[in-house]
Amino acid sequence: MTPFTRFRVFLTVLGASLLAACASPIVTQVSNFNQWPSDTAGASFAFIKPPSSPSQPPPELELATYQGHAQQELEKLGMRKAALGQPARLLVELGWITQPQERSYRQPVYDDRLVFYPPYRNASGQVFPGYWAPSRFGPVYVGDRLVAYTVQFSQINLRVLDTRGSPAGQPRAVFESHAVYEGNAAMPTIAPYLVRAVFDGFPGQNGQIRGVNFDRETGAVIRK
Repeated sequence: MTPFTRFRVFLTVLGASLLAACASPIVTQVSNFNQWPSDTAGASFAFIKPPSSPSQPPPELELATYQGHAQQELEKLGMRKAALGQPARLLVELGWITQPQERSYRQPVYDDRLVFYPPYRNASGQVFPGYWAPSRFGPVYVGDRLVAYTVQFSQINLRVLDTRGSPAGQPRAVFESHAVYEGNAAMPTIAPYLVRAVFDGFPGQNGQIRGVNFDRETGAVIRK
C-alpha cells in the first residue's frame, strides 16, 4: 500500500468515525457496592442532604430535580417515599460532581506540499518545462502530534442507609454507587441517564464496575 493510499484510507476511516459519533450511544460507567437487605419491598425512604460546606451548599432546586429522578427509580423497585414528617426506614443521599477536564489524542501529520518536477525531453525530442505539483506518491506521513480537547466530566454519587437494626442515629450503608459520564452534555442533561445507570439491575453485584449505555435517540438502555 502506497503512502497516498494509506492517507486515503485514513481519511475514509476518519469520516466514518465522525458519522458514527453523531449516532453514538450515551456511555456511562457505574460502580456498585451493596449489602442490600432482602426485606425492603414496600419500605419507606426519604432523602437527606449530601455533605457540603457552609460556603457552598448544594443548589436546592437542582438537588430536588436529581432527587426526583432517583425517587422515580426507587418507586419502580416497589419502595415508597415517606410522608412529610414521618420516619423513613431508608435514607437516600445523592450528590454530584461536574467539571471540565482536559484530554488529548495523537493525530497523524502528513506533508502534502507541492514538489518540483524538472524539465524533460520525450523520445521525439519535445521539451516540456518544469512544474510544481502534488507528489505522485501522495502526502508523506511525518509523525504524530498531540491534540488537546476538553470534555465535561459528570458523576452522580448515591448512597442508601438503612435505619432498621442499626443503633439510633447511626444508620448503616447498604448501597453505594457512582455513575460517571464524559462527553459534551452538561449535568442537567445527563443526570437522568446517570441516575438510571445507578439503578440498572439494582442492587447488582457487590464491587462490580460495568458500562451502562443508552440509545441517544430513544433513551433506552442498550442490551447486548
